[in-house]
Amino acid sequence: MSEIPEYPVDELAGNGVSGQVPGRFVISVDAMGGDRGPAAVVAGLVLSADENSEVHFILHGDEAVLGPLLARQPALAGRCELRHAPRIVTMEDKPSQVMRHGQGTSMWSCIESVNSGEATVAVSCGNTGALMAISMIRLRKLPGVNRPAIACLWPSRNAGGFNVMLDVGADVKGEAEDLMQFATMGASYARNGLHLKRPRVGLLNVGTEAHKGRAELKAAYDMMPAIAEVGDFEFVGFVEGGDIPSDRVDVIVTDGFTGNIALKTGEGTARMIAELLRETLGGSLLSKIGALFSLGALRRLQKRIDPRRVNGGVFLGLNGTVVKSHGSADATGVAAAIRLAFDLAKTGFSARLAARLASASLAGQQTAAKTDSNNGGPT
Repeated sequence: MSEIPEYPVDELAGNGVSGQVPGRFVISVDAMGGDRGPAAVVAGLVLSADENSEVHFILHGDEAVLGPLLARQPALAGRCELRHAPRIVTMEDKPSQVMRHGQGTSMWSCIESVNSGEATVAVSCGNTGALMAISMIRLRKLPGVNRPAIACLWPSRNAGGFNVMLDVGADVKGEAEDLMQFATMGASYARNGLHLKRPRVGLLNVGTEAHKGRAELKAAYDMMPAIAEVGDFEFVGFVEGGDIPSDRVDVIVTDGFTGNIALKTGEGTARMIAELLRETLGGSLLSKIGALFSLGALRRLQKRIDPRRVNGGVFLGLNGTVVKSHGSADATGVAAAIRLAFDLAKTGFSARLAARLASASLAGQQTAAKTDSNNGGPT
């Protein structure tokens, strides 16, 4: 059986999360959105069920397709409810179209189960823009949140093995106020998920000097210390691309356009390194012998850089938890996203994030009012 990565979890469980009874956590899964089709999603559910006896599923999609797949998986018997949804959101569908005509799709049905309280967390491999649009319609944003963000775990040199980066694709824009909210949300995720008492937060920029970057970055830089005090994190200033996997910072804050490019670049680089290693170590008899002696170390390296094992971006800033799995995720990748979803369900992370955002929002308003006063504006 393929291993499911050990995602870090919150130290506190049980905050009155809906869709939860003792010893049973329900995950709502969109079976139809991934590039590899429903078979990969069902295989991922089997891996998760074998790993964790507490997880149960509501699987959304075409009953004619999913019924036979589930019938061949005894591990899911009694633990997976099939919810028929005849329509599919494709990767080509525009979010605006899905917002108007998305009812009846597996993705809409998946999010609706969280909205109704049947499930605690939703997982989908589908169209990111459409998933965010449906999530915002059905779950709504948390009070004070301008733009939700997608946060991912990035392999790093830190002791815990991961850094948090956001936004990695929820919205291509990011004003100063949005970046400050991202910092608060990312720090809360790192504190509860990576067990960091006081996370170090950095703003991604083209240099570390205070005078560099776009206007919104400079504005966020100036206002961040006040937010850091309320958000209980350490602001380390600007960071560069090379700091993303470093031990200099725990949370990297950026806009969704930049973050998504960085994420896809990192994933592509990891795959290229793995392919080059296979080609190099299999190039000659001598190299094959050397690879045999290094097999244990090579497997550890492959596990460390395998993008599938850190699969799952979390939508932050919504009245409910949604995990976006990579569109090309195989069974291992789907299982990783479900493991992350389970961990978030068990910790009651959404309630804690909402409380932290409420405090930060008040601090942001006070900081903005003080800035206006100093500039001679309205008080």
